[in-house]
Amino acid sequence: MIIDRRFNGPPDSGNGGITCGLLAGTTDFPVPEVTLRLPPPLDVELEVHGDSLLHGSDVIATVIPGEVTLQPPAAVALSSAAAAPSALGPHVHPFPTCFVCGTDRTDGLGLLPGRVSDGLVATVWTPAESSDVMVWAALDCPGGWSADLPGRPMVLGRMACVIDSLPQAGLPHLVQGWYVGGEGRKVWTGSALYDESGTVLAVAQATWIALPS
Repeated sequence: MIIDRRFNGPPDSGNGGITCGLLAGTTDFPVPEVTLRLPPPLDVELEVHGDSLLHGSDVIATVIPGEVTLQPPAAVALSSAAAAPSALGPHVHPFPTCFVCGTDRTDGLGLLPGRVSDGLVATVWTPAESSDVMVWAALDCPGGWSADLPGRPMVLGRMACVIDSLPQAGLPHLVQGWYVGGEGRKVWTGSALYDESGTVLAVAQATWIALPS
């Protein structure tokens, strides 16, 4: 497995959702749960050995059968998601070149969530391609943006995802992320993908780690 450089999160490591989706795709688990243990390196050959993603002797990530217990909130209108004020607010994006949500990217997913209510963010996603990996990616960053931690960057630590249906390429979809709770440097979030009618297509739950300030 090679994580192409364009799929970065932080500048020199793989986007968490992309990495989780790639490793999850090597299993037949109905609900894969991936734990990221080291920053995923870019443009190098990684080995999938059993339930682990390895770079030499380093364990980058592991995957196990998991579950998603969160219930997604009702879908807001696509127009409301598009008009919502940016969750970034006046703060500088900690990872502006992120493939999923980077403000400096023109070739990424372009998901810039807006806050629609306390602890809930939403964004419109029109997928260029329909794949499990891109669904994992789209459900990654919006969850993180639901946490009110401006100026305190977080990285994905663990993610479980259940995909009932893939989105249809070329059509607008809704992605929502919501804050579940936090303790110390850990933050728990949920995220969901909906079609234009508000039907839930996929749900994820994640654990984030806030980086030391």
